[in-house]
Amino acid sequence: MNDRTGTNGTTGTHRTNGTTRDVIVVGAGPTGLLLAGDLAAAGIPVTLVERRPHKISNLSRAFVLHARSLEQLDARGLADELEAKGRKLDRLRLFSHLTVRLDTLPSRFNHLLVLPQYEVEEALERRAVEAGVRFRYDTEVTGADQDADEVTVHVRGPEGRSEALAAAYAVGTDGHRSAVRRAIGLPFPGKSVIRSVVLADVRLDEEPEEVLTANAVGDAFAFIAPFGDGYYRVIGWHRGRDVSDSEPLDLDEVREITRLALGRDYGMRDARWMSRFHSDERQAPAYRVGRVFLAGDAAHVHTPAGGQGMNTGLQDAANLGWKLAAVLGGHADPALLDTYHAERHPVGRAVLRSSGGIVRLAMAKYPWTLAFRSALAAVLGHVGPVRTRAIGQVTGIGYTYPAPHGSHRLVGTRVPDVALRSGRLYESLRGGRFVLITPRDATPHAYDTGDRKGRLAVESWASDRRTTVLVRPDGYVAWAAEGANGDADRVEAALTAALGTAS
Repeated sequence: MNDRTGTNGTTGTHRTNGTTRDVIVVGAGPTGLLLAGDLAAAGIPVTLVERRPHKISNLSRAFVLHARSLEQLDARGLADELEAKGRKLDRLRLFSHLTVRLDTLPSRFNHLLVLPQYEVEEALERRAVEAGVRFRYDTEVTGADQDADEVTVHVRGPEGRSEALAAAYAVGTDGHRSAVRRAIGLPFPGKSVIRSVVLADVRLDEEPEEVLTANAVGDAFAFIAPFGDGYYRVIGWHRGRDVSDSEPLDLDEVREITRLALGRDYGMRDARWMSRFHSDERQAPAYRVGRVFLAGDAAHVHTPAGGQGMNTGLQDAANLGWKLAAVLGGHADPALLDTYHAERHPVGRAVLRSSGGIVRLAMAKYPWTLAFRSALAAVLGHVGPVRTRAIGQVTGIGYTYPAPHGSHRLVGTRVPDVALRSGRLYESLRGGRFVLITPRDATPHAYDTGDRKGRLAVESWASDRRTTVLVRPDGYVAWAAEGANGDADRVEAALTAALGTAS
């Protein structure tokens, strides 16, 4: 697939004036596929290294796309396609006394989408292939080293042949056992939160009443989600079965846990896959070491509660991709790359807290913890600001990024899919572009000329709004001002800071 070999003696390297512009992405899950596709679409040579053979597994880990991830996929022209394949759910029931409504979300995607991870991977892989990403499947990372100019990733291919791949930057998106993270010597502090979680992919004689079925009692919880091919994913846990991951698992045990938590087992049968696993809460202390970055599960892992894992990784990739493209394209100072850790590490930490809080509430057993869970459900049901904050964290739309001192209040905030005179924002973001939104009666100026052409879209509000806003490629505000109508010098200065000069 789009195979290429450089001329400097190191496989897969493009050099200009002695400096490579390549990026190596390790790990072909959703995070790596979105990142690699973004970079290739921006003209950056990308090699994606994956330990597995080329076959997208239907044994998905994730089943939920939240609003913020759907917005990011919309900015890449993929959301409508995936929405047609999945099932929409306008509320998320975390356990019997806590239901989170999503139909009031300030998003085009005011729901969650139940869709197996492999469907997301297939769409992202197709986009990456079309953009020109070079895939290296069945290839294992054995080490990495770097200097001031480049990083070298050492790999072993399908026939045991060792190679050294040189690049300007490398990104580990290779999961919680990340070979890239180990190679750069980063620890992964944290702990196991819950052991001996059982998993089975089964057929059911009775279809559950809800698209996602979940509940917790004092000693057990269970979760059921559909694949869409007649099989269902069942995940369960029982307090009294704290055994190692290697302990044999049979379907009777899964049935028993499901009956305890849900009241019945829905006639489960014909398991095609069963496994035990444990759930950790861990986060790397740094998302960047020199020329090497971490994203997705390589940077943070947490409990599956709330379905935030794949979603957080996709948003890591959306944050990092445009920054790498800007630096490697010569349009931004390399210091921009430091903002990746500054913006995403706090989000990862917050996801650990929220998902961990949900699972601990689900595991509540003692009267005081059960009373707290009931009280929390009441607060979420009746106190608007608390509910909004909780929904914003679970769906990803509530996070903001740090803004420089003295910035406009909108800087660092997510922009919803606002209406523009020519269409809507997330269509204008496609192609990894910045979008400048001006008042609709603003004096036209040629801001998108020179080497900004193709990297900047100039639009105007469909409404009478007076704020001028520059939106980053990942949908967050880079700059904003009130009353900038006609002040071309002020806008030009903001564009130069974000995109470089127009010459």
